[in-house]
Amino acid sequence: MREAEAHEPNDPNAMALATATPDGRPSVRTILLKGADRRGFVFYTNLESRKGEELEANPQAALLFHWKSLRRQIRIEGPVERVSDEEADRYFASRSRNSRLGAIASDQSRPLPDRAIFEHRIAEATARYEGQEPPRPPNWSGFRVIPQIIEFWQDRPYRMHDRATWTREGEGWDVTRLYP
Repeated sequence: MREAEAHEPNDPNAMALATATPDGRPSVRTILLKGADRRGFVFYTNLESRKGEELEANPQAALLFHWKSLRRQIRIEGPVERVSDEEADRYFASRSRNSRLGAIASDQSRPLPDRAIFEHRIAEATARYEGQEPPRPPNWSGFRVIPQIIEFWQDRPYRMHDRATWTREGEGWDVTRLYP
């Protein structure tokens, strides 16, 4: 990640998130990584969004970091869990005021008949929280993807790429090199 932060021109923390409905219909979108540690990879969203609802119904996900300028990618697969309210509160408070107001005003992933409706809701939230900190809405939180499989891919000349997977085995990892 440090290398990506030094070389990627925009959003080195951008990652594709793949979810699926309970009956297996997949969906993928680009989101931003907001935390990573030994427990997993964290992102935040409206829990009533499509991804939030899919993760609640089918708590498995896959992530993909693709750093084109580095010619590398990392795939991550595993179960998801909700972050604690304290973690969500802390991250929400760190966001810009406008981002917090937007989260309050947005019915993310729901049909919006006219952009003016959303802008009006933002104006209402701005007026409602004038002079005070906007609180985290109860339908806004985060998820942690707990890695069970991590695959590293490095581009090599003539498509002779370097690939390896780390698969969680209890408290350790089993490492397997893969053909390109």
